[in-house]
Amino acid sequence: MKKTLCYLVILFTPMVCFADGHLTEDQKKKTIGCAGIYYSNSMISQAELELDKIVHSFAAKKFLSSYLVKEGVNEDNLNKELIKIVDERYGKPYEENITKECDSFIYKLIPNSKVEIDKLVRSGIY
Repeated sequence: MKKTLCYLVILFTPMVCFADGHLTEDQKKKTIGCAGIYYSNSMISQAELELDKIVHSFAAKKFLSSYLVKEGVNEDNLNKELIKIVDERYGKPYEENITKECDSFIYKLIPNSKVEIDKLVRSGIY
């Protein structure tokens, strides 16, 4: 019985660790990329983009920045990466498909992310 229990613990430990919410390096990179896209979208003027999309982008960027820091991403490095993405995208038009891809990716990757982002949108604190 003890052997069986030990085998089960060894077998399921990696799954429990992964289920804890830690991101792989690829997931971190893609999440940072999406945060950068949201950040750059939030800088598009209201004359060029609907306010609800700008507000969603502010809220999503704020949520992802906090989430990534909690996941162990160094805040200074995160800010540098976000600025690089904004510099690349600055002056470019809003890209609906890319933003929707980020929404889908984030909502699947991070439990309750849609709810939390929507809360930020409604709160007016971004």
